[in-house]
Amino acid sequence: MRKRVGLAVAALMLVTAALSGCSSGGGTSMASDLPKPERDPSVDMSRLSSELNVFTWTEYLPQSVISEFEDLYGVRVNYDAYSSNEEMHAKLKAGASGYDIIIPEIYMVKVLRREGLLEEIDHANVPNLKNIDPRFRGLEHDPNNDYSVPYVWGTTGIVVNKERISPDQIQSWDDLWNPDFAGKLVVPDDAREMVGIALRTMGHGLNTTDPAALEAAKEKLKALKPNVRAFNSDSPKDLLLGGEVWGGVVWSGEAALVMRESEDFQWIIPPEGVTIWIDHVAIPKDAPHKYTAEVFINFLLDPLVSARISAEYPYGNPNKAAMPYIPAEDLANTAINPPAEWLKKAESLDDLGDEMNQLYDQIWTEVKG
Repeated sequence: MRKRVGLAVAALMLVTAALSGCSSGGGTSMASDLPKPERDPSVDMSRLSSELNVFTWTEYLPQSVISEFEDLYGVRVNYDAYSSNEEMHAKLKAGASGYDIIIPEIYMVKVLRREGLLEEIDHANVPNLKNIDPRFRGLEHDPNNDYSVPYVWGTTGIVVNKERISPDQIQSWDDLWNPDFAGKLVVPDDAREMVGIALRTMGHGLNTTDPAALEAAKEKLKALKPNVRAFNSDSPKDLLLGGEVWGGVVWSGEAALVMRESEDFQWIIPPEGVTIWIDHVAIPKDAPHKYTAEVFINFLLDPLVSARISAEYPYGNPNKAAMPYIPAEDLANTAINPPAEWLKKAESLDDLGDEMNQLYDQIWTEVKG
């Protein structure tokens, strides 16, 4: 168990350093004001396929970015969505073919590499990899970025409607169990995140494998269920802004979008610690359009494209070259770039192996059922 701390601390140090590096500069332009990217003259247009099949999270690739790629390169982008890393993994492992692009989290990159489910990326076709801040390259899961390229990073915390829930009422993860919140919370439909939260309330780490601790976490989550109105990983902001829920557990970028829409909401990182993650773009094994996928990855790393992604889905951005195009108010938003002291107990998810991953999924299925 202790050996996994190294990965968490490494990720924490990386992001903490990145925060200080990104805190200065930044423009005030919005996505609509950004210049359009240009076609890369080094792309061999004769090698491009007529279509590209993307499999990733809901609301993770702006339609404007997809349309620009289609217009520049004459490639139709087909977009399928999943709601968790585990859902994506299960589909690929079952032999789902035809996908060219996925965006897994670090621990899932490790799983997919271990199982031989990723293609090696030809760096010659991704020259914009140089735009990634060096602090986000060469990480333990993929030291040479042979199989994955950083896309966005963030945390998983709590957002509350201050008109409904006083921030003083939620000072820790344990406060989510307050019976006053019956039927008023939204949480992600994600086994690792939610079991991890229950583990933290009992003093355990995010990557715990002890069966007794996991059984206790399951019972604790069952006790939380009366407070949960919805299990939603796709678009909890709609429930929050619509007043259907008063708060909940969300990804940081989703919280930032809610906070843009309404000043009634506040972002909270509990002192017990949160999940910190970096999602990466990767190419599944036997992708039918590998060259086109590499051209697409390079397109995503264009500074203007990367800044447009941040403008629409405001997660942390590891693209150093994009920083001048990101509004200063976004760089200062604590949901997007939390202060370093908030992250002292942050952990990153690790690959726990097939047997343990299945146990987490089983626990979550029983909790929801």
